[in-house]
Amino acid sequence: MMHQETLTLPARGAGLHEFTDAVAAAVARSGVRTGIAHVFCQHTSASLVIMENADPSARVDLERWLERLVPEDDPDFSHTLEGADDMPSHIKMALTRTSETVPIGQGGRLLLGTWQGIFLWEHRRAPHARRVVVTVMGQPG
Repeated sequence: MMHQETLTLPARGAGLHEFTDAVAAAVARSGVRTGIAHVFCQHTSASLVIMENADPSARVDLERWLERLVPEDDPDFSHTLEGADDMPSHIKMALTRTSETVPIGQGGRLLLGTWQGIFLWEHRRAPHARRVVVTVMGQPG
């Protein structure tokens, strides 16, 4: 059995934005009880990560670390048409991930660890609505 839907996540500025509940709702709508959920971000300046969702300081530290690794206004960047965060956003996306796969079990639950959540990592400062495709494959209940 397969189910696919596209989630449109609200426009927000830069940062990690959890949407685990939206993925869990898509899994519930699918009727799959054992299988996998594949989540794919359809953008080149945002990415997906599974990250700690209990202590926000872990996310702040990760964001700050990547900002230091890929700073804005690097004089070597030529792709700057949309602003100083344009090329850094693409590099950050390339260094992270555009998809995540999570097992489904225990009657249709996402089998994430105790402190794990699924996050859209918006790399642009300006708010953008983002599309994420959720594909659920597995056995119905």
